Amino acid sequence: MSSTALAVTDSVSFLSTTATTFALIFLAEIGDKTQLVCMTLAAKHRGWPVFIGATSAFVVLNVLAVAFGAALAQWLPANVMILIVAGLFAVFGIQSLRASGADEEEEENAEPKSGKSILLSAFLLIFVAELGDKTQIAVASLAGTAPAIPVWVGSTLALGLSAGLGVVAGRQLLARISVKLLNKVSGIFFLTLAALALTRLEW
Repeated sequence: MSSTALAVTDSVSFLSTTATTFALIFLAEIGDKTQLVCMTLAAKHRGWPVFIGATSAFVVLNVLAVAFGAALAQWLPANVMILIVAGLFAVFGIQSLRASGADEEEEENAEPKSGKSILLSAFLLIFVAELGDKTQIAVASLAGTAPAIPVWVGSTLALGLSAGLGVVAGRQLLARISVKLLNKVSGIFFLTLAALALTRLEW
């Protein structure tokens, strides 16, 4: 087979693996908790830092998934990871509920979060929530049966698009309900996620 034919075959294989991975991961992520986290954060803060923070977390997580496979989830005991996730969600939930109790004057005088702070919050929430989650395990499994680079490209594009849709939905939500109600809903949402995480503890 000529070098040109080989190049074409390799390109087709790359695109096929990328497209398959993209479709599988994107469909798995629609309505998942990480997309809802992006939506909730974007409803309260500027959209771009949320999107960049979330996408950066997915980039790192997918690199780890294709490099280390399913063994990644074993870095820390399961209960330790669950407690970290629950703790982080609980902190954000309590902060949101406290903000919902502020009066309008306090809300107006409140100093907005910096882009760096929002980006870091989004990165930490998504990274911790997704570490060892079903999506990352799916990426690791795909990388075990197909070339790693197209799996990484497809999964990262899928998760980035999912995060982007969550951010857009969150910004639209902000235009429809008051900040106080939004903080209350966000607080309940994050505390619910914390409680659900705790139900996964193994005794």
